[in-house]
Amino acid sequence: MKNDVRTLRTERGWTQVQFAEALGVSRQTVNALETGRYDPSLPLAFRVSALLSRPIEEIFFPGEHDAPPSGGRR
Repeated sequence: MKNDVRTLRTERGWTQVQFAEALGVSRQTVNALETGRYDPSLPLAFRVSALLSRPIEEIFFPGEHDAPPSGGRR
């Protein structure tokens, strides 16, 4: 999943450590999240959304491999 966490965090002048502490996660988790190596749980995504004062869908969005299934059986 792609995201704009790094951009939004740095716009606020927060370090990864500060952001991690506010979220209750490790700095390594923030780094993995920002680099797309970790997709957050729904509760963590809500905490990120609240901390950044943005709706989840403005922060997280599907990557090329995250497309929804085509739906229905054939």
